[in-house]
Amino acid sequence: MATKVYMEALSPTMEEGRIVQWLKQEDESVKDGDVLAEVETDKAIMELQARGEGTLRKVFAADGDTVEVGMVIGVIAAADEDIAEILATVGATERERGAGAGVAPVKAGTAVEAAEPESVPTSASPVPSAPQQAGRVRSSPLARRLAKERQIDLRTVQGTGPGGRVIKRDVETAVPGPRHVPQVIGAAHEDAPLTQIRKTIANRLTQSIGPVPHFFLTSEIDMERIAEARDALNKDPGAPRISYNDIIIKVVAQALRQHPECNAWWQDDYIRYFNEVHISVAVSIGEGLITPVLRNAHLKSLREIAAEGRELAQRARERKLKPEEYTGGTFSISNLGMFDVDQFTAVINPPEAGILAVGSITDRPVAVDGAMMVRKRMRVTMSCDHRVIDGATGARFLQTLKRMLENPLAIVW
Repeated sequence: MATKVYMEALSPTMEEGRIVQWLKQEDESVKDGDVLAEVETDKAIMELQARGEGTLRKVFAADGDTVEVGMVIGVIAAADEDIAEILATVGATERERGAGAGVAPVKAGTAVEAAEPESVPTSASPVPSAPQQAGRVRSSPLARRLAKERQIDLRTVQGTGPGGRVIKRDVETAVPGPRHVPQVIGAAHEDAPLTQIRKTIANRLTQSIGPVPHFFLTSEIDMERIAEARDALNKDPGAPRISYNDIIIKVVAQALRQHPECNAWWQDDYIRYFNEVHISVAVSIGEGLITPVLRNAHLKSLREIAAEGRELAQRARERKLKPEEYTGGTFSISNLGMFDVDQFTAVINPPEAGILAVGSITDRPVAVDGAMMVRKRMRVTMSCDHRVIDGATGARFLQTLKRMLENPLAIVW
């Protein structure tokens, strides 16, 4: 029996996915549980597994296409099984979405659009060509890619696909002509399509900076003793090296245990206070940020935090994190000190109620017991959700954090 391959929700917040690459090709045998494709979700690159056995008879979305969750992107069936009804259904869905005044066409990259009409059986009713909408060309991803390669203006191509859509064969038979946009020496700009993670960042920021009432608290901390302690810890050549960020994670976790009112989520009609501390650590992965979570950071040693943090960061950059490894944080840390950023404010990651922005550690002249001295200093800024954390509450947390960092022995008490 034929099995439809759907774009699955591979992360808790995924609404659409981009196919990075198919690992199985059409007419290739497939077993239940085989990895069919790599899919870029809103957070990571995940594996899409087969839910049936047989042969991958048809693929409806090409590498690079963006597909809504729940859409059919392929068919697994026996080599001699009739799948004409499934192919016709996909084609009919496409025609229904593209037909009728005022109905928005299927957006570029959805599974049904990616299916080329030549794959639909001849028994399906043909749809006459329709003129292209002014200023917009309805076309399949394959057609757009081929047109770009051949430098063909899609507005000069007559579409023969459902609803007048330009498809692959239309571009293949088109004759290259003058492009609609005049060529100039040196492009004035370049448009880069949004990656799934960049779309998610945009949506999350909109959910945070608008609805969440932020306020900010900044403190300057003497890091001289922490620097000495770190140097001493790193003299052991066989142990993982301890970074300043590892120490900050440990101290923040300890401070949150003393101030659980800052270790909380806003949940619309109630506030959830956590007894465990799960630190989300912002990691840059090129096209955006992701926050792998160090779970129960308050129970981990510095060595454990260092080793686990590096492993999570590496897999984050490789886009190999599992959903449970980047969700469920109770408080976030964003450190830009390595980029020589002295001070900044960070945007809260809902539903968390706070995030700590960590600046660089620099040598600064300060007055110590009436004498001017050069000391290692660091500025931190805490962004607080005012619905959960009041000014005095956040200030007390920062006081504890400062006391622990300036007196490392306080960490173990």
